[in-house]
Amino acid sequence: MSIPTEQGPAAAELRAAAAAPLPPGVKPEVVTSALIRDVDLPGGAGTMALITLDNGFDHTRPSTFGLGGLVSLADALGEIVPRVEAGEIVAVGLTGKPFVFCAGADLTMVAASRDLEQATTVGRGAHGVFRLLGELPVPSFAFVNGAALGGGLEVALHCTYRTISAGAGAVALPECFLGLVPGWGGTYLLPNLIGPEAALQVMIVNALSNNKMLSGPQALKLGLADAGFHPADFLEESLTWASAVLRGQVEARRRQVDRDEAAWEAAVAQAREFVDAKVHGAAPAPYRALELVSLARTADRDTAFEAESVAVAELAMSEQLRSGLYAFDLVNKRAKRPAGAPEAGLARPITSVGVVGAGLMAAQLALLFARRLQVPVVMTDLDEARVARGLEYVRGEIAALRERGRIDADTANRLTALVTGSTRISAFAGADLVIEAVFEQLEVKQQVFAEVEEVVGPECVLMTNTSALSVTRMAERLAHPERVVGFHFFNPVAVMPLVEVVRAEGTDDATVATALAVGKQLKKSCVLVRDAPAFVVNRLLTRFSGEITKALDEGTPIDVVDAAVAPLGLPMSPFMLIQLVGPAVIHHVNRTMHEAFPDRFAVSANLSRLVEAGLPGLASWDADGRPYLSDEVAALMRFGDTVLSQEEVRERALEALADEVRRMLDDQVVAEPRDIDLCMVLGAGWPFHLGGLTPYLDRTGISERVTGGRFLPAGVAGLPG
Repeated sequence: MSIPTEQGPAAAELRAAAAAPLPPGVKPEVVTSALIRDVDLPGGAGTMALITLDNGFDHTRPSTFGLGGLVSLADALGEIVPRVEAGEIVAVGLTGKPFVFCAGADLTMVAASRDLEQATTVGRGAHGVFRLLGELPVPSFAFVNGAALGGGLEVALHCTYRTISAGAGAVALPECFLGLVPGWGGTYLLPNLIGPEAALQVMIVNALSNNKMLSGPQALKLGLADAGFHPADFLEESLTWASAVLRGQVEARRRQVDRDEAAWEAAVAQAREFVDAKVHGAAPAPYRALELVSLARTADRDTAFEAESVAVAELAMSEQLRSGLYAFDLVNKRAKRPAGAPEAGLARPITSVGVVGAGLMAAQLALLFARRLQVPVVMTDLDEARVARGLEYVRGEIAALRERGRIDADTANRLTALVTGSTRISAFAGADLVIEAVFEQLEVKQQVFAEVEEVVGPECVLMTNTSALSVTRMAERLAHPERVVGFHFFNPVAVMPLVEVVRAEGTDDATVATALAVGKQLKKSCVLVRDAPAFVVNRLLTRFSGEITKALDEGTPIDVVDAAVAPLGLPMSPFMLIQLVGPAVIHHVNRTMHEAFPDRFAVSANLSRLVEAGLPGLASWDADGRPYLSDEVAALMRFGDTVLSQEEVRERALEALADEVRRMLDDQVVAEPRDIDLCMVLGAGWPFHLGGLTPYLDRTGISERVTGGRFLPAGVAGLPG
């Protein structure tokens, strides 16, 4: 047997593409090698050629498929084929280095595509190499020993059989999250393996739900694998299982896929409703994925794989995909190296933590610090009842973590013991770090810090979780203002990945370095910002929502205003945000920003009335999810007679964002537009499919219309110029 004709030319084209000079600014590929070794299968089943995908680094740098990696796999399979023909090999196996099977396509390769033809060639080449695994005259086995993402999962799907480790914690097809589709066989192989509904859950619902990953056991339950084994002896057990399959002692039992047209299309239609609700037509990738899954019911492999290659190429050459890759790079690279960070060695060790306050936010902070830093944490508040409520919350959350299997009994007991409470500020005497989470009023926070400074050492870092107030003013009356730093979390604390580290006018490098080191230990992404009203996320959201509220106050109906921002695909509408955060908090931030910038931030009289009446929100929603004003709220409101269209509301709000971004950059609130984008993606849920705030404003022409220029150079978050 020789490599089929469709594979031979594909491998040759990949080899030619891999040898071509790299475009300017593109880093060389870290090549994943396909390493072959012979394994004598148990029970005398014969010899397996076992391929291990390994890029030569540990698990912190996962193996990926770039052009060189695809060529290496093609070469390995080309070497194995003659041995299969000679009867030396009874099966082919595929596994990964420790903890990693394969993390999919090297995104640098995607970004380096110069034109549609080259992008299509890469897709066809990958199909040509991968599909050989499923078209050999002997069975192929994928032993998924760890993370399997995108093309890494797809190469496993091409194999005849699959086993998966119970320790695999990241199994997914995340392409739609980035602006692509599973393009190396996934949209055809997966629905034909586990059915369209489950397949669409993996490639669309999970991908658009903040890139949700499956664990090994979850993937096994869905049918992505035929057998699962414990990670300690995973490969040994997988080889034993493969031997049993080859000897006819074990049969891979798979669910029967309903291929009825009505049932298949109903699953696609249901997924389309989800996509509409998430992206409102603004992102083409999930819609292309739906088309491909629909095609998979009747198409043969050649037709389906060619359609995938064309779809991936067209998406790869789109501005939106390049913006999505830009956002991905921000989260995975820039977030780990904050711009302007002082030398990491200046950070002080933290052996104990104090939390001023025992309310919900303070209790969340206490649990997070105890869980991640593994140090004693003490909460204080004005009376025993408040302290008790805070401790009750922490213990309840610890119990919930144990019930869900996230921690064991010993860890639960240790965490419970680490978090204590007191009504005395002297409880902070030995703390290396104290963070306040009290009422958002400057005088109150100044008093808290003054009291804390009396009992802590001179190098104890003082943090504030303020969302809008001046950190510099909080520290101005202290003997050591240099050790005060803003450490602004987002709610819920355990879930939201961003922390804005706010450097006040007097904050020294050691304090900033300590804050950044603590953020890393807490597994948060930190952005270093200058002390300015509301910092980054809240400043931009306040300006944005202020324009939305203004349109309502002027007379635009609430359903029109709400629908105006829907095409952006934000996690929630401004009215839902008001409901979640609370009108009083929103109103307080509005007033703070109005005091700082009265020309741009207005205080809504209608929102003031809502707060005075003590109402929990502005909008109500009917059974179809449309917002309306209840009779109680409507009776309080006073509206003008200016009615805007959806487009006018949206454009005005986006123009306000562009204006505010330019002012923040001019004032050096952050180092670069990238930092604003990172903050908005991680702190405000700005969708990945929009690629970050500034690329979106550039791509839509709003940046130039409002500020006279782009925020990013052409090609940075888009196609090369």
